[in-house]
Amino acid sequence: MHPALWISKTGLDAAQTDVSVVSNNLANASTIGFKKDRAVFEDLLYQNINQPGGRSSADTERPSGLMLGSGSKVVATQKAHTQGNIQSTENSLDMSIQGRGYFEILQPDGSIAYTRNGQFSLNDQGQIVTAGAGFLLQPEIAVPEDAQQISISQDGEVSASVRGQAEPQVLGQINVADFINPTGLQPTGQNLFVETASSGAPIQGVPGLQGLGTISQGTLETSNVNVTEELVNLIESQRLYEMNSKVISSVDQMLGQVIQQL
Repeated sequence: MHPALWISKTGLDAAQTDVSVVSNNLANASTIGFKKDRAVFEDLLYQNINQPGGRSSADTERPSGLMLGSGSKVVATQKAHTQGNIQSTENSLDMSIQGRGYFEILQPDGSIAYTRNGQFSLNDQGQIVTAGAGFLLQPEIAVPEDAQQISISQDGEVSASVRGQAEPQVLGQINVADFINPTGLQPTGQNLFVETASSGAPIQGVPGLQGLGTISQGTLETSNVNVTEELVNLIESQRLYEMNSKVISSVDQMLGQVIQQL
C-alpha cells in the first residue's frame, strides 16, 4: 500500500476525533459549570532513512537527514478550567464559585466527586442535593422545615431564618476543594469530576481562604465555551478532513495511472 494512503488515514481519524471534541463543546454551551475540551495532537513515528549529522564522506556530515513521518493521532483531550460567566438567578440554593475550587458531592458508592455546577435543591429530608441526580452536597447540610429564608455567605456559612427565633440559625459550613492540576480531573458525566493520580489529592478549605474562590449565592457559573471560537475550530477540522480526503483521492488516481500504463 502506498504510504500516503495510511498517513492520510491517520489524518482523517485525528480530524474526526477533533470534530467530536468540538461538537461536544457546542452541545454543552448551555450546561452550567461545563469546562470546554481541546484535542491534543501528536505526530507518529518516523522512518529514519538518513540520520541528521551522519557521515556523507570521510570529512563531511549531512546537515539534515531523510526522515519520513507516518501521520498523526489525538493523544489527549485537555479541559480548560477557566472561569465561566456569572449568571444571576435569585434562587437561594443556586451557588457559584468565583475563583478556584469545586463543590464536593457524595456519590451513591460513597466516593467524593467534584463539580462547578452550583444548581442545588432540597430533598425530602431537607438536605441540600444536586438538582439533577439528587447527590448530597458535602459536608451534609439539612434545612429545617420551618426555615423561612436561607442565606449563604461568601465564606460558605449556611444559615436560615427560623420561625419563632430572633437570630438566624447556623446550619453548616460549605467547603470547597482545589487541585494542583485540575486538568488531570476525570469527567464522569452529570457535571461531575473525580480525582485521579494526575490531578493530585484534593486541597480542602474554607471559601475565600488560602487562594480558594468565594461563594456567591443566587448565581450560577455558565459554560466557558466560546461558541464563535468553537465554530472556527469546527471549520478548521472540516478543512483538515477534506485535505486528507483529497490526498487519498490523488494517490488513488496516481496508482490508477500506473496500472493503466503497465
